[in-house]
Amino acid sequence: MALHPPQNADKFIFAPANDKTHSQADQYTKGALSLDQLDPKSPFTQFHTWFTTAQQNGVHQPETVCLSTASLPSGRVSARMVYLKELDAKGFVIYSNFGTSKKAKDIENNKWASLTFWWREMERQVRVEGQVERMSSEESQVYYDTRIRGSRIGAWASKQSQVLKGREELEGWVKDVEERFEGQEKIPIPEFWGGLRIKPEVVEFWQGRESRLHDRFQYTKLESGEWKIDRLSP
Repeated sequence: MALHPPQNADKFIFAPANDKTHSQADQYTKGALSLDQLDPKSPFTQFHTWFTTAQQNGVHQPETVCLSTASLPSGRVSARMVYLKELDAKGFVIYSNFGTSKKAKDIENNKWASLTFWWREMERQVRVEGQVERMSSEESQVYYDTRIRGSRIGAWASKQSQVLKGREELEGWVKDVEERFEGQEKIPIPEFWGGLRIKPEVVEFWQGRESRLHDRFQYTKLESGEWKIDRLSP
């Protein structure tokens, strides 16, 4: 049932739902989540279970995740979509430029970051909060070697987040790097590029439900290293 349009005509968007405006949000009906469905000891094991389920059930690029960082002392938050590339017993790993990127400048003074996964096809979210650490060049080289040559060249060439005079300037940098490594299949990892591991203190698993009364469970890391699980109100 359509809602009445807003009285304030200055609003560009009001109550959007898919291709409609002045409408009501879709209801989430694909699942439910209870405590007995969660791994009792480890959010890493639980995430791996959900991630594998997402891969097997047609979720488009389940590795896509929003990485948020904040600058200090201003507290200004910035966010961007990246790919999860590894999960290990320490945390969640993404790869990036650490020389010029906005995220690199943020984490110089503020080691806290968050990740948010959204798997629309399953009406699920996972939210991660924790401190970050750089991975060693040796660790990062292992993943770097799996990238296509163009992406390895691009990691060297791009001065991420810097202002460009035009596309031609970027293409010129790429050409310079291609000439530098011409005929060389084994390309070393740039010293300013590599893995960033988010070591979680909090991991939340969210399952959409009808009437916005979602199921939410949060793992919180204790000083002992064990994890406590709480159900949260939606």
